[in-house]
Amino acid sequence: MVTISQLSTNLKILLKQNNIDDYIFETRCILEHTLCISHEKMIANPDLALSDEQVSLVQKITRKRITGYPLQYILGEWEFFGLPFYVGEGVLIPRQDTETLVESVLNQVASTTSPSPHILDLCSGSGCIAIALEKHLSSAKIGAVEYSDKAMEYLTRNIELNRSKVTVYNGDVLNPKLCCNFKNIDIITSNPPYLTSEDMSVLQKEVSFEPEMALRGGADGLLFYREITAIWKQSLKKGGMIFFEIGLNQERDVSQILIKNGFSDIETYPDLSGIIRVVSGVYK
Repeated sequence: MVTISQLSTNLKILLKQNNIDDYIFETRCILEHTLCISHEKMIANPDLALSDEQVSLVQKITRKRITGYPLQYILGEWEFFGLPFYVGEGVLIPRQDTETLVESVLNQVASTTSPSPHILDLCSGSGCIAIALEKHLSSAKIGAVEYSDKAMEYLTRNIELNRSKVTVYNGDVLNPKLCCNFKNIDIITSNPPYLTSEDMSVLQKEVSFEPEMALRGGADGLLFYREITAIWKQSLKKGGMIFFEIGLNQERDVSQILIKNGFSDIETYPDLSGIIRVVSGVYK
């Protein structure tokens, strides 16, 4: 007979031995997800006996996790900006870094006189950016553009999950013809693929399970910034803005791309660790 307390201890040891940094948190997540038992109940009943089937299932999932398979994919759902999002193979996992982009846009909208901006999110993936913005800007008109059919499935499900009014568009943001369908946009947001070829060759185990098309940004990691800026600026109204999430130390290059394409008032925004995560510009 194995108790919750014993199984929890064994999981923590195994995860720690396999270099899972937040092994205590992940143990809790795996047990809650697999056993369908709340954390409070586990604490209150440490000697609760588990069936062989329950123990076997927990062990199976733990073995999968220590191969590097993302915890978020195992759980099937992850939180972003206080909202739940379905995730799984074929869609990029929402990360806290990206909350900096959402906060930057919300602050910008709050400082303007337009209470109902038209916002378009490119390379939308799970829809975390567009949906988070829509839930905090109820009068805004927000669209989400995504190319991957698999990611589109999650995007649609997440709109339903959060009872969001985001409008979905299926299309390739690198296709110049697509932008002709969008005019007078106030704000374009995007967390595009931005890893370099070198980055792709040394991916962390967890990241290697995520879709390559959502990660690879060309040899120098700047392909999507160049193309999106050049193509989609014509969809912005005069004084419209682009907000990009960027990779580490890409702020100078992305700022220059914006300037070369007629953008001014370039701003950068740090995350909670002080790392620059977002660059924006105004199209004159």
